[in-house]
Amino acid sequence: MMDIREIMKKLPHRYPFLLVDRVLEMDSESITAIKNVTMNEPFFQGHFPSYPVMPGVLIVEAMAQVAGIHTISTAEEVPENALFFFMGVDGVKFRKQVVPGDQLVMKIKVLKKKKDLVKVKGEAFVDGQLACEGELTAIMRAG
Repeated sequence: MMDIREIMKKLPHRYPFLLVDRVLEMDSESITAIKNVTMNEPFFQGHFPSYPVMPGVLIVEAMAQVAGIHTISTAEEVPENALFFFMGVDGVKFRKQVVPGDQLVMKIKVLKKKKDLVKVKGEAFVDGQLACEGELTAIMRAG
């Protein structure tokens, strides 16, 4: 539904911090997107060189970026140069390691939405297995 060029129009993030490669589907209450995890990711140089594992905080960040794409795409009004800022992360659990060669499939469901505030339930899967889950709260502000 949305390729990297469209994603880059929605998010201010750029390499090496843009963590969404494609949006597969989206409706008013949910979005599904992917991140292709490769050995070329800069964080694998130090986490961990002999056993590369995607840092959990970056999995959470990737889910937040997907939530940002959804919020911008479905908002009635978007401030110029919109940015999203975390306000809270609740109940995050890591269930499976994410390693080079994996495709991270992120599913975000809106739990609550006010004008510029959004709370979502995020889940990230690898090969159909839950890798990470949690609730994220963010606010949209003009940049």
